[in-house]
Amino acid sequence: MATEKYYVPEGSPWPVVASVALFITAFGGAHFIQQATAPETFPGAWGKPMFFVGIISLLSIITLWWRDTIKESLGGLHSNQLGISYRQGMLWFIFSEVMFFSAFFGALFYTRWLIVPWLGGAGSNAMTHELLWPNFQAMWPLVKTPDGTTTQAMGAWGLPAINTAILLTSSITLTIAHHALLEGKRARLIAFQAITVALGVFFLCLQVEEYMHAYTHMGLTLHAGIYGSLFFMLTGFHGAHVTIGTIFLLVTLIRVIRGHFDKDNNFAWEAGAWYWHFVDVVWLFLFVVVYWL
Repeated sequence: MATEKYYVPEGSPWPVVASVALFITAFGGAHFIQQATAPETFPGAWGKPMFFVGIISLLSIITLWWRDTIKESLGGLHSNQLGISYRQGMLWFIFSEVMFFSAFFGALFYTRWLIVPWLGGAGSNAMTHELLWPNFQAMWPLVKTPDGTTTQAMGAWGLPAINTAILLTSSITLTIAHHALLEGKRARLIAFQAITVALGVFFLCLQVEEYMHAYTHMGLTLHAGIYGSLFFMLTGFHGAHVTIGTIFLLVTLIRVIRGHFDKDNNFAWEAGAWYWHFVDVVWLFLFVVVYWL
């Protein structure tokens, strides 16, 4: 039975330590990319080890942090009021992620529908076109960079379409698992959640294959002008979110196997499901705007 009192956890070092680990990951990752793409500008090779040290530290901290939270939940310390607070917190977190991706989609829309026509001399911008970039052709995607290098645009009806089908299927399997959780059908819950996790891993493997194909056969890299930058920014950050969601579902799957959830006490499971459905919806927008249109 959960306590009727509002449980206030003791002071924890994990938020501060996790912030430090996240800073190390971001700082090392940024320099890792710069060193890989422009070694003459960023000499040395310390970005890569720093990035992986940050990743390992962050995963370790998250593991310990979740361990403490799980102990609190299993110990009956979480009241209904605390459950409401958790749900509000998760909803605000997802809202912040919506704003995160909105900024990136905004950069894409701004570039495609405002900057490209402006540079192309649309309307009253003919003089701007002649002065800034007289050879510029207003078309999207921009596969020709200012230095004259030509790349290829990523089509929609190959691996991206397969990945879309994978994520849509994963939403269906996770919904079936959710109903199984509420109905107390543990075997079905485990089976369909395991399928969802496998589909998430499959999606990530295909995205790696897509990136390798883009780099080796299409000339589509981070150096491929604004189109390449936006493509890898949007798909890369989405892939990072799929990775987080897959880990989230894997952890809750292990907890399901250990009998931690029931129809009345399942917030952690539902939080993972909310996050996964959010990631799926973002991919639908991304597939239409980045790959299809």
